[in-house]
Amino acid sequence: MDFEAVAKYSALHLKPAGLSLQYGTAGFRTKAGHLDHVMYRMGLLAVLRSRQTKSTIGVMVTASHNPEEDNGVKLVDPLGEMLTSAWEEYATRLANAEEQEIQSILTEICQKEAVKLHQYASVFIGRDTRPSSEKLSQSVIDGVSALGGQYHDYGLVTTPQLHYMVCCQNTQEHYGKATVEGYYQKLSKAFGELTKQASSSGDDQMCLKIDCANGIGALKLKEMERNLPKKLLIHLYNDGTKEKLNHLCGADFVKVHQKPPLGLEIKPNERCCSFDGDADRIVYYYNDTAGHFHLVDGDKIATLISTFIKELLMKIGQTLKMAVIQTAYANGSSTRYLEETMKVPVHCTKTGVKHLHHKAQEFDIGVYFEANGHGTVLFSKAAEEKIRHMAKEEKENQKREAAKMLENTIDLINQTVGDAISDMLVIEAILALKGLTVQQWDAIYTDLPNRQLKVKIADRRVIDTTDAERRAVTPAGLQEKIDELVKKYRVSRAFVRPSGTEDVVRVYSEADTQVRAETIWERAYILMTLFLFSSHSEI
Repeated sequence: MDFEAVAKYSALHLKPAGLSLQYGTAGFRTKAGHLDHVMYRMGLLAVLRSRQTKSTIGVMVTASHNPEEDNGVKLVDPLGEMLTSAWEEYATRLANAEEQEIQSILTEICQKEAVKLHQYASVFIGRDTRPSSEKLSQSVIDGVSALGGQYHDYGLVTTPQLHYMVCCQNTQEHYGKATVEGYYQKLSKAFGELTKQASSSGDDQMCLKIDCANGIGALKLKEMERNLPKKLLIHLYNDGTKEKLNHLCGADFVKVHQKPPLGLEIKPNERCCSFDGDADRIVYYYNDTAGHFHLVDGDKIATLISTFIKELLMKIGQTLKMAVIQTAYANGSSTRYLEETMKVPVHCTKTGVKHLHHKAQEFDIGVYFEANGHGTVLFSKAAEEKIRHMAKEEKENQKREAAKMLENTIDLINQTVGDAISDMLVIEAILALKGLTVQQWDAIYTDLPNRQLKVKIADRRVIDTTDAERRAVTPAGLQEKIDELVKKYRVSRAFVRPSGTEDVVRVYSEADTQVRAETIWERAYILMTLFLFSSHSEI
């Protein structure tokens, strides 16, 4: 290892005194001015990970839905998945190391992970549209170069596009061409094929207003538009030409504030959606004729997609094992509709995309979406081969056509990670094929009224949970009191869980009326407060 080059470059990317960061599901995120040294060191780590896996690794410079003045970085593993947990710990140690410790940490990683220092290393780099992103991605390049790695700088891309291209590269382009143009062509072709059977009189249903959060999604949709069929009419808002990234717009803003973004005027019953800043989340919404706002979130997206796939599976006569993966925050109505009406198994995991993704891999077809609109569908290799074989060889016309629709659905979905562009095209195709308006989709089931707020505490570790974070283990006795509380109300539930990244506890409740949901929330909050005080915690 060329420690001289590492030290020389490192002197150009010094760590601010006293700064400590944690690599989580979203990678590192903080004020952009604090990240120069982190970017350099993640370039170093990406080279070691590439040599260890003998694969191309991705480095994405983005802070997703955070304010424009923030930035962040996350590494992408060989099949486009998130960085494995053991290497998250290395990332944290390397980012927080003092200058004189870098050499010993790099050496330790190489020894523990059997990294061959002369192995070829390849890193793909992408960035979002933040003013700080170009300079920070140059710091990543310095890290890659210091350890003799090769890199391809894709420049401005969505986060899902970088994940996609890393996967393409490491599957010898079996998954697709490792270029942005290859991504556009694969998705556009699949969308065109899938929507061929949509009713020609439904052209007006293929009209969509998209809030691009003043982010990268607008740039990429403008590039992609020429590849898309003319029957899909998309109108872009918050395209980054006037306002700041994520300011009063984007999927997170719409979900949290339950109202349309700034800069997008909605006429009654117009179908609209919002991306987040790096285009890996999507939520839909509309105003009814009375002017009331309706959010169609990740739970309803998962329901629409899983229902569509289940119907096609029934047509082809395949008993592939399918499941929907949710978190504790999924609305109880969605869970009941899937299990009782659609007879689709639902599994609950801990909060965080990584947990959902891993659980989805256990099934032939795993559909996962968080309520915030981040999600995708995974098809096992065996399921995919079976479907593609039927699309080609099946003698019975109806079965073959249904298999072809499933095949095009597979090609339209970005299986590496949640992808707002891909998910939007899947949703638009399904709505067109089923002849559904956004109101009809929303009416599939009615969400239970709920309330969720976060409460700041001194140390989130005083609350520990089990059962996919739906039941509190500590403080002792708290869960029993919550159980007694919810028994008094119909179809109700409540839980408290600590945040994974900050010293706050989230309290969630739902019931058959908003008043009851509020009452349960207030009483669960009081119970939590009393138990925390009794265990000598400061709240």
